[in-house]
Amino acid sequence: MEGTTQVLDATTVSYIRDVPVTTTKIGKGYSNTGSSISRLIREVKRNTAKRFDAEYKIRVVLEGFRKEIPVSELCRREKISTSVYYLWLKEFMEGGKARLKGATLREATKDETDKLKEENSRLKELAGEQALELFLFKKRLLW
Repeated sequence: MEGTTQVLDATTVSYIRDVPVTTTKIGKGYSNTGSSISRLIREVKRNTAKRFDAEYKIRVVLEGFRKEIPVSELCRREKISTSVYYLWLKEFMEGGKARLKGATLREATKDETDKLKEENSRLKELAGEQALELFLFKKRLLW
């Protein structure tokens, strides 16, 4: 069996997915828990999933734009699925479209928020003073 690949049919896979794990200890907290294999598989997939940074995604998408090689070949070379590539392409295009529309929303820095808070409190104080002066002026007119 060494060096061979075993292919499982759908009934075998569904059977394996529903068989409970009883006494194996794999990773954290899997001894005698009765958790299913599907839970273990999800945990392993979550812990071993590739995480790509934005620069890598942009590089791959732009390389696909150049059309020097087919997208399928690019995805094979980068070891990603074509669906992942097209998801990145969609996100890239939506980001560019939003930017061209003028949607330049970004997070404010701490200094900017501090300045805005100071200005806000100063304007509130000024509005309060003006409201008081107006009240006193009306009071004088009525008496």
